[in-house]
Amino acid sequence: MARKPNYNFEKRQKDLARQKKKEEKLQKKALKKDALGNDIPETEESEEPTEEGGSTEV
Repeated sequence: MARKPNYNFEKRQKDLARQKKKEEKLQKKALKKDALGNDIPETEESEEPTEEGGSTEV
């Protein structure tokens, strides 16, 4: 006779894998944010006007 599938175990394993992937993604984002040194996303940084006069530099 065939074994009865343990659906609860399978679901738990999927949930653990999903949670682990989510945590890794959050850690990766946190490292990226720390590497930049501020909370501004990269796309906004590249749009900063650098050609306008040098009056902002002291």
